[in-house]
Amino acid sequence: MDNEFLEKEEQVLKMLKTVFDPEIPVNIYDLGLIYKIEIQQDGTCDIDMTLTAPSCPAADFLVEDIRQKVATVEGVTAVNVNLVFEPEWTKDMMSEEAKLELGFL
Repeated sequence: MDNEFLEKEEQVLKMLKTVFDPEIPVNIYDLGLIYKIEIQQDGTCDIDMTLTAPSCPAADFLVEDIRQKVATVEGVTAVNVNLVFEPEWTKDMMSEEAKLELGFL
């Protein structure tokens, strides 16, 4: 794995940390909603994510926000966001910071 690839992945992560569920004051990465980030050789970025609830009203907003922000990362040519519901999201998937922020600790 070369540095350029790791740098790109780091930039994608940084962008994901700027995406917030409008109802929760924690970014989607720290909420544990991102299950997989895969960057192909051609610059396509595949992201598997879930929602806190399958009926989340912000789903379209979040997917579009992710697409737009991750697409600004240098070297990323396309962004595919796949909504998955396996495994089911639980608050145990949140980072310590997120749990603290939301009063779960």
